[in-house]
Amino acid sequence: MKMTIINPEALGQPRGYNNGILFEGGSILFIAGQVGWDRESRIVSDDFAEQFVQALENVLAVVRQAGGGPENIGRLLIFVTDKDEYESRLRDIGSAYRQLMGKHFPAMTLVEVGSLLERLAKVEIEALAVIPAPAPSGNHQ
Repeated sequence: MKMTIINPEALGQPRGYNNGILFEGGSILFIAGQVGWDRESRIVSDDFAEQFVQALENVLAVVRQAGGGPENIGRLLIFVTDKDEYESRLRDIGSAYRQLMGKHFPAMTLVEVGSLLERLAKVEIEALAVIPAPAPSGNHQ
């Protein structure tokens, strides 16, 4: 699978994301919005950064189950209930992001919303990934 980063000069240099990611080959995986809860559907913490990390881990769990990894994510749509709280925790969020995603920066959008469906959630992350087609087996008859 081939991935090309698209950052037109007319838009200036993005920081911490890319304007576009072009994938060639593979299957599209739509990942539903994930909040910071565990397998029992309990929010892991009241802490914004901890919720962000768990939500991103949940996104990655879906991607891995489909046969991909962080590098296959082409888009993240992040909903937060308080962008000031997000900005105040950027250092912790950035550190955790790099541990989970490495230096892969998909196209990203962050939107502040009045509330999320899960009452205790402070962040919800939706994603789009392209999962590479399995390599053909070398055993043809």
